[in-house]
Amino acid sequence: MPEAFIDLHTHSLASDGTDSPAALVRKAAALGLSAIALTDHDTLSGLEQAAAEAEKAGPELVPGVEIAVQYGAGELHLLGLFVNPNSPGLGAALAEIRAGREKRNLAILDKLKTLGLPLAMEEVRGQAMGRPHIARAMIRRGYVLGWREAFERYLGMGRAAYVPRELPTPAAGIGLIRQEGAIAVLAHPFLSPSMSAPGLDALLARLRSDGLQALEAWHNAHDPEKTRICLDLARKHCLLVSGGSDYHGLNKKGVHLGGGKERVPYAVLEALKNFAAKSGQGE
Repeated sequence: MPEAFIDLHTHSLASDGTDSPAALVRKAAALGLSAIALTDHDTLSGLEQAAAEAEKAGPELVPGVEIAVQYGAGELHLLGLFVNPNSPGLGAALAEIRAGREKRNLAILDKLKTLGLPLAMEEVRGQAMGRPHIARAMIRRGYVLGWREAFERYLGMGRAAYVPRELPTPAAGIGLIRQEGAIAVLAHPFLSPSMSAPGLDALLARLRSDGLQALEAWHNAHDPEKTRICLDLARKHCLLVSGGSDYHGLNKKGVHLGGGKERVPYAVLEALKNFAAKSGQGE
């Protein structure tokens, strides 16, 4: 019997992907994936459609979400796996996060206007409303030649139009995920080029004390060595492991649903589900 594979980190049109939630599930089915998690940024709005399609198309759906938390001058990303799609508490908290994102976007657009690069909010709204979408609007207007120029000249940290986000602390973000019955996962730790193995070791010690439960070991930004480091550190800190492609459709070229050479085995999801069942998470 062929080995089953999963993808526990994907995005749809509900945030900053380019596939509808239903289309994403159909793609997973066509690829033969046994399970998929929809983890859109700061929203649960795509989960109902994804669940309805999963009932028809076949792959098991893990309802999820991705949120950002403050970490020094930058940010970390957390996944919540097995969220309740109908949770009023989580829904309200995510709405507040989205309101903060829109406030930041307006401030960025104001800065761009003063730089002689006006954009209307309508050119950004409806696409998850973040810096990547502002960058695409800038490209369409001809203000910049491409994504790299947009961030290196205007939108990146410390650049001319940069505005910092107001984010929850790691402890608050983990608490939000856990209090709603989901499993808190640190996403793509090596996505940051400055992250080292000793740095991740120290970070996990801190986040473990804040209630972190799992680490994303497999990710498109992780080569086999980084995956091995994550697996070793997860064992050291008594954390579960997760993994996914971080698929965004056409918005992340070269990132394929289901992952690349190192795909995530179904046994990873089984361990997460067993933990959820024993601890009451994911109910």
